[in-house]
Amino acid sequence: MKKLSKFKLLIGSAFLIIAGTIAGCGEDFLNAPPQGSLDEVTLANESGVEATLIGAYRVLGGYTSGVGGAWGSAASNWTFGSVVADDAYKGSENTDQPAIEDLEYYTWGLSGAESYLNGKWRSVYEGVVRTNSTIRLLDNIQETDNPIGAPVANSIRGEAQFLRAHFHFEAWKMWGNIPYYTEEDTEVRKSNVGVDAISLILADLDEAIALLPNTPRNGEVGRVTAWTAKAYKGRVQAYSGDLPGALSTLRDVRNNGPYALEEDFHRVWTGFSEFQNGPETILAFQASVNDGDPNGDNSNFGERLNFPHGGPLGTCCGFHQPSQNLANAFIVDGNGLPLAVTSPNTWNNNDDTILAGSSLPLDPRIDWTIGRHGVPYLDWGVHATSWIRDPNFGGHYGPKKNVHEIASGSQSNVGWVPSQLNGVNLHLYRYADLLLLLAEAEVEAGSLENARTIVNEIRARAGVGVQGPGDDASTIAVPIDDPSITWANYQVGLYNTPWTDQAVARRAVRWERRVELAMEGHRLFDLRRWGTYQDVLNQYTQVESSRLSKLSNAATVEGRHLWYAIPDIQIQLSVVDGEERLVQNSGW
Repeated sequence: MKKLSKFKLLIGSAFLIIAGTIAGCGEDFLNAPPQGSLDEVTLANESGVEATLIGAYRVLGGYTSGVGGAWGSAASNWTFGSVVADDAYKGSENTDQPAIEDLEYYTWGLSGAESYLNGKWRSVYEGVVRTNSTIRLLDNIQETDNPIGAPVANSIRGEAQFLRAHFHFEAWKMWGNIPYYTEEDTEVRKSNVGVDAISLILADLDEAIALLPNTPRNGEVGRVTAWTAKAYKGRVQAYSGDLPGALSTLRDVRNNGPYALEEDFHRVWTGFSEFQNGPETILAFQASVNDGDPNGDNSNFGERLNFPHGGPLGTCCGFHQPSQNLANAFIVDGNGLPLAVTSPNTWNNNDDTILAGSSLPLDPRIDWTIGRHGVPYLDWGVHATSWIRDPNFGGHYGPKKNVHEIASGSQSNVGWVPSQLNGVNLHLYRYADLLLLLAEAEVEAGSLENARTIVNEIRARAGVGVQGPGDDASTIAVPIDDPSITWANYQVGLYNTPWTDQAVARRAVRWERRVELAMEGHRLFDLRRWGTYQDVLNQYTQVESSRLSKLSNAATVEGRHLWYAIPDIQIQLSVVDGEERLVQNSGW
């Protein structure tokens, strides 16, 4: 695309009015001006309501100028989904952003964690405020003598309701017990007690499915469609435990929807504009650079810390470093199948950094996900030890998925550390994610062969293009048997034997999800919904602390870690007549 991203970044008079009303949250979104306070005279037309809707899309990126919470509000949830799980360490060094360590050590009631959690809360509810403002303004326009035509009006309403569902789902994933806001609410201090958020999210999605067209309005592919909403509905059903419902919904999307896997894995995360918004994209933040914003705020702002600290593109900051546990997750057996599946008791025995030239057979997705010493890093050259800020604190690996290629021209020319600002679209939901959710539902329904087919489809794609020498754009990705590959023994095998054991099939599907979606902010939320988060994370910190001593500071993961602590400041701001409308999650 870039139609939508360019449109959304045009800061005309209508958007400036919105920025002064719905984006300016002061201390908190709860202190925003009363909902419904938009300039209805200026905005009471199609252009005005479109501008408010684009303002809502803008919050998909998480960070929004004036709202704050830059790293905690990152839409990828790298702090809340990866660093707190077994995918990644905080990285960097001890004195930089120490608040993240409260999250990493599971001490979520401390002030550092509170600051990050509050940033996330403010971000998602900023999105809710903007969607509800859009719907109210649309309703007001439709009551005038010059209403918007039904097809456009329905799509605007459907897009806004989808976005409202998404922002509330992000809140639910974090806190579970959340208040739900619609355009009819005038009291911002709503209770979270007894709220069936999942039912409300699904209701919004069902209405969006009914209202939205099957293809993007105006050909702007960043806009959501009825298929986006249906795919998202299946995701919500899977996360909330309704696997039979997810099975039906996701089968429909797979059989009849417009999505497909990208040709090779490199095309999923890329700065090359010709590969963005490809067949795998269901929902993505349309990152943009060099568009007139002097600070580069429309870029991958929430991910900008997650680059090498040294080397040709790094002068900061070296966060979100992959763990040794994650690196070991990519080791395969002699048949190219995950060692964690075929040898579940020994897969994590390797304590050594997996360097270039290692004889270990590896899933090639390791080198699209992890920066390893001696291995080409896209087209930036060979990853070196000097690219790591403090290996004794953050380990020996670097993040990679959100980094752009030199040849893509996706780098910002402005902003703080512009080499780490880019236009790589941030996948909030992609087709491989959907397929693996469907595979889970197939396993639980007993249709194991359907699940095996899905997993093999994803594994076959993993072997199509692997990290090449990166001497130019044509050699960033090369065939798995390319003779230029001297740094790895890449192998990807398929599950050629029928699955008959449900437990084995379940482990295979879950492990495929881990290596396919690694470092994308999903891991903790997956462990939670599988009910394995306590066992997996306590074992992780016990073993990993011998590899990275700082993890000996981690607290024991308990039942209270099912949900994050609601920021105390939000509870204080919810008080009405001495009563706290927001009730803290159990154990915090």
